[in-house]
Amino acid sequence: MLNIILFGPPGAGKGTQSEKIINKYNLTHIATGDLFRKHLGEGTELGNLAQKYMDAGNLVPDEVVIGMVDEKLKEHKNSNGFIFDGFPRTVPQAKALDTLLEEKGQPIAGMIALDVPKEELKTRIKERGKTSGRTDDQDDAKVENRIKVYLDETIPVANYYNDQNKYVKIDGVGSIEEIFNKISAEIDKLK
Repeated sequence: MLNIILFGPPGAGKGTQSEKIINKYNLTHIATGDLFRKHLGEGTELGNLAQKYMDAGNLVPDEVVIGMVDEKLKEHKNSNGFIFDGFPRTVPQAKALDTLLEEKGQPIAGMIALDVPKEELKTRIKERGKTSGRTDDQDDAKVENRIKVYLDETIPVANYYNDQNKYVKIDGVGSIEEIFNKISAEIDKLK
């Protein structure tokens, strides 16, 4: 089983690359945003619990998020592996994910981080905003804040996996195919 974390700031190309990785390696995609929408929309026990925290203006505790991830893993227990997109975002989440996966005998094989200069990220996000209809992609202050939050919150996660020799940085500038070829070369080393 191949479990990979795809990592990178907003605008780095994670969405584009994760689709290509999923297709080539036949992995199951796990994005916490999708999990939240599913559980909230279906009114599951975990969704209702998450809603209580959100209604109070609080972050959803890691245990609830991990519970949602565990449900997804169980639904796809015959998968070739999983690609985690946008998760984990903090070291406690990374530790909880590692514990969950190790209990199943399916540890994280590696974290692949797309490295893109800040100015390039801003350009990409603004371009995406023109076609996506996302107004937050057009607001300079919001874009700047999203990049800052990513750097502040998630760099420790990269360090956490680097300490385990599971972190690989990929130059995220170039054509989609060039970047994908670099990612594929690293994934092939993990198999």
